[in-house]
Amino acid sequence: MNRVALDLGIFQVYWYSIFILLGVLSAIFIIYKEMKKQGLSKDTILDMSFYSILIGIIGARIYYVLFNLDYYLSSPIEIIKIYNGGLAIHGGLIAGCAYLIYFTKKHKINTLKVLDIIVVGLILGQAIGRWGNFFNQEAFGKLTTYEALQNSYIPKFIIDGMYINGEYYTPTFFYESITSIIGFILLLIMRKNKRIKIGQLSGFYLIWYSINRFFIEGLRTDSLMLGSIKIAQLVSLLLIIIGIILIFKNIKKRNYYHENKLIIK
Repeated sequence: MNRVALDLGIFQVYWYSIFILLGVLSAIFIIYKEMKKQGLSKDTILDMSFYSILIGIIGARIYYVLFNLDYYLSSPIEIIKIYNGGLAIHGGLIAGCAYLIYFTKKHKINTLKVLDIIVVGLILGQAIGRWGNFFNQEAFGKLTTYEALQNSYIPKFIIDGMYINGEYYTPTFFYESITSIIGFILLLIMRKNKRIKIGQLSGFYLIWYSINRFFIEGLRTDSLMLGSIKIAQLVSLLLIIIGIILIFKNIKKRNYYHENKLIIK
């Protein structure tokens, strides 16, 4: 499979970069529409989006590099070659969330409601961005057979793309993309509910994504490791706990998403 989408001679455009960009733009579109609806100014939205995305990408890369430190210390130039893959979603979530907390506190914006808005666009961006892994032939799972993939109703072009070095592999990137799309639809439905509380969309996102990631990660062969533990599974368990707390924390309070303002007066 050709990883290069466009060869311009002096530089190449990779499919991985294209799908990451498409994921980012899709997330921004969804987030911008809702934040505008909630009364946030265009400049504030763009400032918050630009820096949270930039810091999130840097965080995702640093996270990945730290868990592959021996390799990157021996080949430091590889650190900047993001087009080869190597962005850890959990690292991006941690760094991006830290910046959002700082930004919203500084501008007196309801932090938890901002996160509720962002997770709806974020999970769609993740679903799209995962297709970059397909073209890089990474983030796949264990060895399997053509028949097993065919019997799982996997599209033929994906089966063909999972034929790597003479063997067929499980397309875990595809499973994560599909579950993320389903999560996006569920979040949209939940957001329309007038009884939804602030924090519950974020809580649902953390639980939905983390449960799916935990089981999908168990199938992967290229996981980031902490000793014998798959770090993504450990982080997923922690995020599930945080998600449960967010859902039930304000369950008895009148902290409704559609009634409470985004700007704190």
